[in-house]
Amino acid sequence: MVKIEALTKSFGSHILFKNLALDFPPGKLTVIMGPSGCGKTTLLRCINFLELFDSGTISIGDLRVGWAEGESNHLSPEQKLLVRKMRLKTGMVFQTFNLFPHLTVLENVMLAPIQVKKIQPKEAALLARRILERVGLGEKVEAYPAKLSGGQQQRVAIARSLAMQPEVMLYDEPTSQLDPQLVDEVFNVMRELDREGMTQIVVTHSEQFARDTACRVLRFEQNSFRWQ
Repeated sequence: MVKIEALTKSFGSHILFKNLALDFPPGKLTVIMGPSGCGKTTLLRCINFLELFDSGTISIGDLRVGWAEGESNHLSPEQKLLVRKMRLKTGMVFQTFNLFPHLTVLENVMLAPIQVKKIQPKEAALLARRILERVGLGEKVEAYPAKLSGGQQQRVAIARSLAMQPEVMLYDEPTSQLDPQLVDEVFNVMRELDREGMTQIVVTHSEQFARDTACRVLRFEQNSFRWQ
């Protein structure tokens, strides 16, 4: 589902990874672990093109795009279009929930399908309600984010990404801002998506979640990523 070939990313003179090659299996949950600052978040951001890499190739499903060193600052119109198409194939869940406080839960989940995919509001509302039921928040559709717990807000953030009907879900330490008693609320949604066959890539520090749920663990050790 996600294939990375010869990926290089640097910030100034600091090379984060060089000629990285990884293959993430479809329909499975993969965990990425490692110390802070090793490049886990940057790797996720490269996969959904929030961060442009220096060189290399990324494939998501049947789409593939890449460039040589020095080309990322002047992508061709065709490459830019392909990047936009590939970005639509991924849903991203961040550490912070980033919900719009003036919108209800339902409106938060409806917004992107209406604005980006041009889905009619009535259809978007039906889709949003169905997904909110799926993450256990069907009774919260008219609530505002300030009235929700942290775990509930993060589940809304997951629902918002799912509403775009992605092929891959990416999570950047999705439970790091939550109280310990709320962590399982979010992990249980991810476990259910795993049972349904959603391809998921999760950056987390939770050894137990990795042990209990992950199909594979990619761990940063000795200045490189290694499968465990």
